[in-house]
Amino acid sequence: MWKGRILFTLKKNLEISAPKFIFATNYMRNDETRTEKKLGKMKDIHIITDPAVEVVFINYPDFIRDKMLDLRGVVIEAAKEIEGLTTLEETLKWGEPSFLTKNGSTIRMDWKPKSPKQYALYFKCTSRLVETFKTVFHDTFVFEGKRAIVFQLDDRIPKEELKYCIKAALMYHKVKQLPTLGI
Repeated sequence: MWKGRILFTLKKNLEISAPKFIFATNYMRNDETRTEKKLGKMKDIHIITDPAVEVVFINYPDFIRDKMLDLRGVVIEAAKEIEGLTTLEETLKWGEPSFLTKNGSTIRMDWKPKSPKQYALYFKCTSRLVETFKTVFHDTFVFEGKRAIVFQLDDRIPKEELKYCIKAALMYHKVKQLPTLGI
């Protein structure tokens, strides 16, 4: 059992408890649960979810769905570790699952049939985000221009390093003046 509690609110003001929702039962694995419980980092966070997001995850091919849900889980874990962040919004931007906060830059994630062996986290290309990630984590991630961190299907995601990137994006407007965005 993990310490944090997530309350999902669908856009139609219908609140549902986490276990009834596909994401809540799939996004966190047992090893992550134990780590978070030991570190005591989990806190309550309110996630406002557009129901269309669940449809996108359900429609991913079987071989990529768990990877995408795991990536989503890393975004939620990172959000829960940000001091003062109480709300994370999940919506669709360009048909892709996206995450928004009051003080952040949008993070999108997707798998595309034209590149079936990879999936990615996308960031606003006019921000300093990916440029900074390249400076700090040049040997850790594969980047696509100024807009994405790309993962191959067989890659093990370096979660701790990725969480730094996600936190910087979710708090971008508060950290954009810092040399390495607070990383």
